[in-house]
Amino acid sequence: MLTGDLARVRLRLHGDELVIDFLDTTSAHWQRTADDLIVLLRHHQGRPQGKWQQALEEYEANRTDYGEIRGLAKVLTDNATFTPLATPTPPADLRTRLFAQGPLFAHPDPLQPKTRARVLRETAVEYQLSTQQVEELLYADRPAAYLLTDPGPAWSSEQLLARYNLELARAALYWADQMEVEIFSDFKDFWRYLKFFKLMFWATPHATGYRILLDGPIAPFVKSTTRYGRQFAAFLPALLLGERWSLHATVRWPHFQRTLHYRLDHTAALASHFRRSGAFDSRLEADFAAEFHEKFGDERGHWRLTREAEVLLLGDTVMIPDFAFTHKQSGRRALVELVGYWHPNYLARKVAKVQAAKRADLILLVYEGVNLSAEKLRDTPSTVLYFRSKPVLKEVLALVEQMAVLPS
Repeated sequence: MLTGDLARVRLRLHGDELVIDFLDTTSAHWQRTADDLIVLLRHHQGRPQGKWQQALEEYEANRTDYGEIRGLAKVLTDNATFTPLATPTPPADLRTRLFAQGPLFAHPDPLQPKTRARVLRETAVEYQLSTQQVEELLYADRPAAYLLTDPGPAWSSEQLLARYNLELARAALYWADQMEVEIFSDFKDFWRYLKFFKLMFWATPHATGYRILLDGPIAPFVKSTTRYGRQFAAFLPALLLGERWSLHATVRWPHFQRTLHYRLDHTAALASHFRRSGAFDSRLEADFAAEFHEKFGDERGHWRLTREAEVLLLGDTVMIPDFAFTHKQSGRRALVELVGYWHPNYLARKVAKVQAAKRADLILLVYEGVNLSAEKLRDTPSTVLYFRSKPVLKEVLALVEQMAVLPS
């Protein structure tokens, strides 16, 4: 991610609103600059990071837009791989040995009879190295000496500029103490990444989606921390995976000396680099959906099958049942969760969520081989249907007809 000083060059104030002056990804000037930097980085493959930094300083020397250049270069650097050198002896050991001799000079004097050259020779003999090797290894563990072994993605100029804009959008959240998000569709990945980043949240449903408040437990008492803001910034690309969403954060950027409002929504020309989840989490789920659509899809049945259509809010976590059956005429709905994975930790978490959900319209389809007995599910109002190799659709639909209710 960008550092605060690199992001600040593109942040603007409109009253109490913090806005971002995004780069125009179609601008010939910025595309040329991005192309130059991409080529420059690839030219330094196999060379030390310090040489790459030196080349950047030379490139920006006669430019007034050095802030943007450094930001684009930071994106490239963060996505490249710089590998520490393999050394015959730890550089820190050499430094300790040499620095213990005190200040050294080219010529001896009464206070220090040993010269620098002499100490280097003695150290080289002790470590069975040449004096040139000692010189080269002395700071070989510093990042400037790391070699560029992988320049990263095969960036196009448009991709690099788009990623820079995304990093600006993230950086605007560094000093955020609270973020409110509304999601309206395609929200599975939102909850998945929310759990991955271990963010605290309070969620409430509304007519077409969910409103989620994200903050930290000490945010009201600490006004100048980036502890939560950087978590929000890290999470932001997950929000972009949704089709429709909005964001509002309160931000206390030190540079602006007051609380500001930062807003963003799905109309922003931003793209996420996070990976989307697949359509199904398992072959069992994919086969179940395929069989239903083959036998009862389109207009052939009374029920419509949708994938992960409802989120069950369970305090500090959520449960997203695999499927929802909705009656085409009445709108009655039943939720279905497939339990075919046998790992004990998975089963324990699954049972805990089902018990916390307390939903009588939730049907569990349980594979007999997972050893999840009815005794373990006795504290839940959910209905359980066991199957040997795959769920029997007629039995499932019979239960759906019996358990479905109108959404509250």
